[in-house]
Amino acid sequence: MSLPLVRRERHAFCDTALALGPDVPTLCGGWNSRDLVAHLLVRENSPAGAAGIVISPLAGLTERAMARAARAPFADMVRKLRDPGLTPYRLPGVERLTNLLEYFVHHEDLRRAQPEWQPRELPAADEDELWKLLPGAARLATRKLGEPVVVRRSDRPGVEATVRKGPDPVVVTGRPSELVLFFFGRSELHDVTFDGPPAATARLREADRGI
Repeated sequence: MSLPLVRRERHAFCDTALALGPDVPTLCGGWNSRDLVAHLLVRENSPAGAAGIVISPLAGLTERAMARAARAPFADMVRKLRDPGLTPYRLPGVERLTNLLEYFVHHEDLRRAQPEWQPRELPAADEDELWKLLPGAARLATRKLGEPVVVRRSDRPGVEATVRKGPDPVVVTGRPSELVLFFFGRSELHDVTFDGPPAATARLREADRGI
């Protein structure tokens, strides 16, 4: 029986991290691959340390927890991330909702920060799985924007979802995997197009879309 996409992306992230090594750049600001692995370890294994991820005044706690996690040998860090044991993130239903997009995006953060990266061709079933979570993630990413937004699949003609209601929406078209990356604030994209009022389109593209 094949593993669910969320688990396969975790393992693929770990494989890519080991292949690239601890010091390569990522798309996450100034983080290298060691920093990114440390972030994921703290997020899943240290509730107190992870508080700064969502509560800005506690960012210092997260930075110190990441620094502690990053002291371990890189291979040990990745080994722990690959199979973290029982954590709240591994509960049935919770893992998919909290980790699928997280690991998919961070896997691409590793891949697309490297020279001459190429987009992956995901199976249709995997694109479908990402599509199920996309509207909610896009809604959260655009919560401060106020512009009407529709997402449309380029791999399945006629399939679209409303992110934010309103007249003259900005229509963002692409494969679900690429749309996920856009709404997580990434600009290293493949075949994503935008249609709609020019000013609204510019505001969406320039907005802080971090989740």
